[in-house]
Amino acid sequence: MARLVMVVEGIVLVVAVYVTAALFHGEPFWSGAGTLAMASRAAAFALLGLLSFYYHDFYDLRRVRAFRGFNRRLPAALGLWLLLLAGSHTAWALLGWSHPADVSSALCLAVGTGLIWPLRGAFYAFLKTPRLAKRVMILGTGELARKIAAEIHDSPQLHYHLVGHIDDDSHHRNEPLGPMPDPVLGSLENLAEIVKQYDPDLMIVALLERRMRLPMIDLFNARVSGTLIEDGVELYERCTGKLAIEHIVPSSFLFSRDFVKPPWLLLARRLLSCGVATAGLVLTAPLMAVIALAIKLDSKGSIFFVQDRAGLHGKPFRLVKFRTMHPPVTNADPSQRHWTSDLVRITRVGKWLRRLYLDELPQFLNILIGHMDLVGPRPEMFDNVKAMAEQIPYYALRTTVRPGLTGWAQIKQGYSVSRDEVTEKMRYDLYYIKHMSLRFDFRIGVDTVKNVLLRRGT
Repeated sequence: MARLVMVVEGIVLVVAVYVTAALFHGEPFWSGAGTLAMASRAAAFALLGLLSFYYHDFYDLRRVRAFRGFNRRLPAALGLWLLLLAGSHTAWALLGWSHPADVSSALCLAVGTGLIWPLRGAFYAFLKTPRLAKRVMILGTGELARKIAAEIHDSPQLHYHLVGHIDDDSHHRNEPLGPMPDPVLGSLENLAEIVKQYDPDLMIVALLERRMRLPMIDLFNARVSGTLIEDGVELYERCTGKLAIEHIVPSSFLFSRDFVKPPWLLLARRLLSCGVATAGLVLTAPLMAVIALAIKLDSKGSIFFVQDRAGLHGKPFRLVKFRTMHPPVTNADPSQRHWTSDLVRITRVGKWLRRLYLDELPQFLNILIGHMDLVGPRPEMFDNVKAMAEQIPYYALRTTVRPGLTGWAQIKQGYSVSRDEVTEKMRYDLYYIKHMSLRFDFRIGVDTVKNVLLRRGT
């Protein structure tokens, strides 16, 4: 739904800017080559606006969940839009090109905003109208069912209205989770009567125990009557962008073709990674020279930090970063370094390098050598892999692709210092591997730039 909102707002902005500029300059709406030039300028103008909106999370409906939040961020978004227009105007002028921002820019921005604002208001009103939402019923009251219910409550863009749960009684035996936060409509044995009474549009099957308990006849009759039936694990994956690894049976991985990627995709990703790494090394070489000098002057020790990490198929490689910490204490307990980080050892220069993510620049070398790709799961410390594989389900699947400089788990979860956080990142990593594509990589790259600019953990 967020993509639909972006497309609609983009079209509205292009049309608004085009018509406003034409009326302002007294030009006809259709004049051959002149129309094409004016349309391209309107598209560039609108694109800068969408970029500003994206930067302010207007298309992340989990962050901007209500019209009030949109209004609170709107002034800052408009300010950034103006700055982008001013900056691009300077660049265009230096190149001698015709620029989309001229004396009518303020008027175009006002008209575009005046159209977007009521559209957003109507959109949020639509999301908050239960009568227009899909009526959802969840089969199950265990951990997975509760996670799905929480996701429905936290995701207004789904436009789901949770009617309640069907009690499968399994959580009383296996999961002492406490009282249900949502209504329990009845037991699994009375499913047919409950469906007839509440008439859901969608039923989500999130039973902990399905063998000999799944009411196939009742579900089939409900499906024939028009109710959609969806697997809870698949819905959780689609809505959250991560896998519910505790609730996935091993056969889902053994027989799935989603984790086998075509050779052309792997080759294209490799060529893209090498191209970006080469350009990155060339463009940042002067900056890296300055960083190296600053590290040497700031503290004792080497310029680079080199560590064994797990690469493709679990093979070790030497990852290179700029050093951001003082040398470790020699008598420290190695077992304490598995899940904790000694932040007190960070140097003054290292603090800024980490904040700006400049300590990662030498990893372009790892990409060119073939240890890493541009996008993928972050490489874990080699000494920790065995312990993690024993504690986290399906952890070894992370090594079926090359690790990356950035990744889906990095932009969603950030740094991890505990086993629970590593497990959460694992859910995102497996989702990425399952859905890996060039389009997905592009999205991760764009989101990485956004997170760096917003100084979110990556």
